[in-house]
Amino acid sequence: MPSVTHLHLATAHRSDLTEVSEVLAVEGMGLEGDRYLGTTRNVTIVAEGELQAAATQLGYPILPGSTRRNITVDADRLPRETGTLIRMGEATLSVWRDCPPCERMYQTVGPKAREALAGKSGIAAQVVKGGMIRVGDPVHIEPSS
Repeated sequence: MPSVTHLHLATAHRSDLTEVSEVLAVEGMGLEGDRYLGTTRNVTIVAEGELQAAATQLGYPILPGSTRRNITVDADRLPRETGTLIRMGEATLSVWRDCPPCERMYQTVGPKAREALAGKSGIAAQVVKGGMIRVGDPVHIEPSS
């Protein structure tokens, strides 16, 4: 079963990320202390397996947090179907959409990162049930109905 391996927050657009061991997911809002709190893109999640696939293509490692996603999980791949539920810790998130890599990936990850991360840079999700999320929490993925 996958688990949460890293949690990252940024207080403002383009600000440095802070790694935390736990965070409060606020229903309908996002992660407490994060720049996306209160936006449609509440939370971003990336799978280590997808990062590894991109890293293999690039020929250099992609460090957790370098893609600027909030939550890293040790899964092979994340679902992209809108409405798929992901439970982690006390919170339940609903997949909103794929989260495509942006131009900033060239700075935070490295050369050709945006191309290698296409379809592999995570998802955006919305918090449908709030609660604490901690590093080490199991991740349960429930298919959309």
